Formats: sequence, structure tokens, C-alpha cells
Amino acid sequence: MPAMTTLRRTATLALLAGAWPFVPASAQTDADFLAAKAAYERGDRTRVAALAPKLSGHVLAPYVAYWQLKLGLDDASPAAVRTYLDRYPNTPLGDRLRVEWLKLLGRNAIWHQFAVDWPPAASDDVELACYGVLYRWQRDGDDALAAAKPLWFTEKATPEACEPAFAALIRRGDLTPADRRARFRLAHEAGNLRTAQAQGAGLPGHERVPDRDFNEVSRDPLRALDRGSFAWATGGGRELALFALERAARSDAGAARPAWVKVRDRMPEADRRYGNARLAFHAARQLNPAANDWFREAGNVPLSADAHAWRVRAALRAQAWDDVAAAIAAMPESQRQEAAWRYWRARALAAQGRQDEANALLTVLAGETHFYGVLAAEALGRRYTPPVSEPVTPSAEAVAAFAARPEVKRAVKLAELDLRPESQREWIYIVRGLPDDDALLLAAGYARSVGLYDRAINTADRTQARHDYALRYLAPYRTEFESAAKAHDVDVALLYAIARQESRFAADIVSSAGAVGLMQLMPGTARWVAKQLARNDYRPALIGDTELNTLFGAYYFKYWLERLDRMPALAAAAYNAGPGRAQAWRPPAPLEGAVWVETIPFNETRDYVKKVLANAIVYGHAFNTSQQPLTARLGTVTPRNGTANGAAVTAAALATE
Repeated sequence: MPAMTTLRRTATLALLAGAWPFVPASAQTDADFLAAKAAYERGDRTRVAALAPKLSGHVLAPYVAYWQLKLGLDDASPAAVRTYLDRYPNTPLGDRLRVEWLKLLGRNAIWHQFAVDWPPAASDDVELACYGVLYRWQRDGDDALAAAKPLWFTEKATPEACEPAFAALIRRGDLTPADRRARFRLAHEAGNLRTAQAQGAGLPGHERVPDRDFNEVSRDPLRALDRGSFAWATGGGRELALFALERAARSDAGAARPAWVKVRDRMPEADRRYGNARLAFHAARQLNPAANDWFREAGNVPLSADAHAWRVRAALRAQAWDDVAAAIAAMPESQRQEAAWRYWRARALAAQGRQDEANALLTVLAGETHFYGVLAAEALGRRYTPPVSEPVTPSAEAVAAFAARPEVKRAVKLAELDLRPESQREWIYIVRGLPDDDALLLAAGYARSVGLYDRAINTADRTQARHDYALRYLAPYRTEFESAAKAHDVDVALLYAIARQESRFAADIVSSAGAVGLMQLMPGTARWVAKQLARNDYRPALIGDTELNTLFGAYYFKYWLERLDRMPALAAAAYNAGPGRAQAWRPPAPLEGAVWVETIPFNETRDYVKKVLANAIVYGHAFNTSQQPLTARLGTVTPRNGTANGAAVTAAALATE
């Protein structure tokens, strides 16, 4: 405190004397760093170069050096690039520079230099992968082209770098008309109409989908499908009909069904089954009760991973356990081993009277810490208990050595400067190089000690055999959370469960949508809550305050919990996706809560609700509070209440938008 008083007094005297105020050196260099970053983002190479000497000793100097190289990469010498790569290996900036450098060399076909850094350690950059194919093609001949074929099967537009290899594969017949139709379907299934149109127009001969026909179907797909005036004898006409079905079913599968039934018999069997599967997929996502029957019409047609999942969900929604078992059996092995499908397979086996097989699956699942692990334990008739923690107690020397690592210092400083994405990337590189669970737990503990709660949780989550649940399920801000829970009579474990999922306890986080703070409140929601609580002192600048943020978040959650039949799953869905959607997803007849959660149409919300409810169980154990079993919390989801409640929901939803 005396030191700070001295600094303030010095600054005041300087101002009174008309001089520049005293600024601590670290603050000045941080300001210079942020100015250099702003100049880089403007493309101002001169300004970055002018600031670079001032930052040569700064912990983030590697960023400034990268910006200088990146802005002048077209003119950079191989030696300058090599110096940077050798100085900063296995770092996010080093790997990014290597990728950009290789792409520059590929664009200019400087293959002898390209060979020096090819292949990079790890990259999912499609453009770079295509330059890699071109490099090997000129070195090894046509056999190298085979590596380009997997890159063809994407719903996205591909970089120009891929086109020479794709054209060669087409000329050689290695990319067949069926492969090209598959690309057209992938694009329109994903809703990427521009890519779909380009792929359709590029199909050969009678397979071609003319732009005029494509655009006409795009404008009114249901009308086009109902009219059925496609060139059925040509591949292009049939693809256009399937495109019309895709677009119409995406909007309303139930409305598209009669038009599809009228025309589908004009299709070859494989195309007819494909169309049946796409209609059923959209029906399942729209919670149409007929979706399971429509999936049966698809037979054993190949499905995407997403369609396999929705085939199971449609059967769950219909409570058709034989179909659940068959749909899971049809999945690829890797997908079948996901926790969700192991759990539902066990439930299907139990429904078929194969209880011993079901119990064997459930016993394994019950040892895992997630939503399905809790459900599995309860299905076996026991209360779920998290595994015992085995925390590490590293020496002071080990902690100091970790803290002294340059990449750790960079991650901390970037977080201090509110450069969260950059800090997270640095941390990812740090933890992926750690050798074992003990090292991960040391890193997680250090992250907690410097207030990087999100990195502490994510790092502790990576351990394989030795776990520390106090790190995985951090509980900072106890005063604020307990006060908010008491004020609004909400289980504090549920509030922590929401905050862990929303913000990972990063109090200053702002989402891309504008949600703020621990409980990720939207500004409109905060204003609405302030009005409900008669908080005339509320100002938008206060939304990130931890006490107010937790208090308002608790009120908002409790408000919907009360209006959604006190069902935490429905309230969590409302908190994430909005109350209107949570209401719209309610079933026409009573439905087991676990099935309701499994069939939430939004991937993000479905995952969110599962994690919030499982988090709450773990926090309840940590706080030693009375815990309602997860199965009881899920309960039975009933149809939406009468119009009065619905009107209230709609009005409140509009008020918070």
C-alpha cells in the first residue's frame, strides 16, 4: 500500500508540473504491446516495426516478432522464417507461421523449399493438405494423387489449391460420377447452397443440375416436389428431386411427406431409401412422432453419424426398444462405444428381458463421471458417488519451475491483457506436452492459483487415472453463489453446475453473442431481471459484477424452474436456448425425462442440459447437501400446460430477447 501511495503522489506531482505522468514500466510495455497488436490487425507494418524494439524484452515479444514476419511474409527470407521456427518450436505461433509459410511456398510452387518443412507436426488446414498433394505429385507422380480423394468428400467449398488434384482424379476416373453426386448431396444436406449449386452444375452429362432448375427448386422446394416435374430418366433430374425433398423436409418434414410419397416410386431403390432416410432424419429432429416408422422405410441405407444418432432418438421417442437396439447395432463401432449409446443399449437390453447383459454394460458406465454414469448407477439401484480424488502436492520448486516456463508466462500475461483466445491456445500447447496425470494436476493447480479457473478445470479434466475432483469441479466465489442461492431458494449445487458450464468461472468473459459473466447473462435478460427485482440501482456496467451476476442468474433460473413444473432439465434448457424453445420441445404425451433430454433438437442445448445436471450431482456430493437422484430430477416431462401459462412464457421470452 505505501508503494502504491508513492506512485500516485509522483504521478500527481508530475501532472501539476505539466509533465507526463509517471507510468510503471510494465504497464507502459503492455500498452505498447496492445498498440502493436492493433497495428498488426490494421495491417500497419511500419507501426509494428517501430514498436518492436520497445518490446524486445517483453514476455510477449514472440507475438510481435510473429506479426512482423506475417505482415512481410511475401518478402521474408527462408533464413528469417527458419530462425523463428527454431526459436519457438511447438508453440501456437510457430505452428501457425509454418503453415502460412508452407502455403506461400505452395502457391508459388517453390517445392525445394516446401520440402524443408513438410509435413507440419499437425494441421487440419485443407489448403495446406492440397499443397502437400501437389508437392508429392510433382515428386512421385500420379500415385500421389490418391491422398487428395478423401479431401473431396466435404460439404464445404474447397480451396483453389485442391482443384488441380481433383481435376486430375476426375480425368483418371478416380473421382467417379457417384463420388461427385455424393459431394452434391453433402453440400445440400449441410445447407450450403452455393457449394451445392456449383457441384450440381459441375456434374457430367445427364447428371448435371442446371443453375436455372436449382434456383427454381430453391425458391419453393415443396411446390417443386409436389409437382414432380423432374427429368426422372436422368441422374440430374433425380438429384434435383432429392434436393427438393431435402429443402422441403428441412422446413417441415410432415408437410413434405405426402409429396415425397407421390414421387418416390419413380426413383431407383438406393435413391428411394436415401430419400426416406433424409425425410426421417428431419422428422426426428423436428420431434415428429412418425419419424421412427419413416426410418424403417429407409432399411439399411448408409447413414451419417448424425443420422445414426437421430435414428436411435426417434426410436427412443417412440419407446420402440427393439428399434433402439437395432439402430445402435447399425452404428459404426466407434460411435457405438460412445457413452450415450452404451447406456441406451443397456436400457434396450433390459426392455428385451436381457437384464444380465444390461447390468454388465451399466456396471462399466457407473464408474464414469458423466450424465450416463450417474444414470447407470441409479439404474443398478445405487446412489452415484464420484470416484475418490487423488490430489497431488507438488513441491514449491516444481511449481516455481512450471511458472517460470516462457509459454506459461505468456498464457498468464495474455489472460491478464484480456486476450483470452490467445491465452487458451498457449495453454493447450502447454498441457498437450505434459507427460502424465501428476504433471497435468500440477498445471491445473497452478492455473487455479493465478485465477485461470477455466484452464484449471479443462486441464484437470484431461487426467486418465489419477483425478482431482476439487480441480475438475472448482467452486470459487462461494460467498456470492451461496448468497444468490439463499436469496432465491435455489440449490447452490445447481447454480455452480450452470456457471461451470456457462463460463468455467471466468468472471470477465463475454460470449460472441454478448452474454456476460459467471452466469452468462444477456444484457436484455439482466434488464428484465432488474425490473422484476425492482433494482433501480442497476446499470448495464454492473452486469459483470460477480455478486449481481450470480444473483440475477439465480433469479432467472428459478423463474423458469417455477414456470416449467419445477423440472431442472426444462429450466436448464430454457436457460440455454430460451424458454420458448424449451416449451416447444415438450412432448404431446408424458415422456421419460432422460429420453426428453436425449431428444433435445439442438446439439449444444442437449449437451448443456446433460452436463449441468451431472455437474449438479457432483457439486452436491462436494457440498454434502441432500441430493435428489438424477432420475428423480429428470422425472417425466409432461405436455405443455394451458394457454395462460403459455402466454406468460411467450411474453417473458419476448421481454428478454
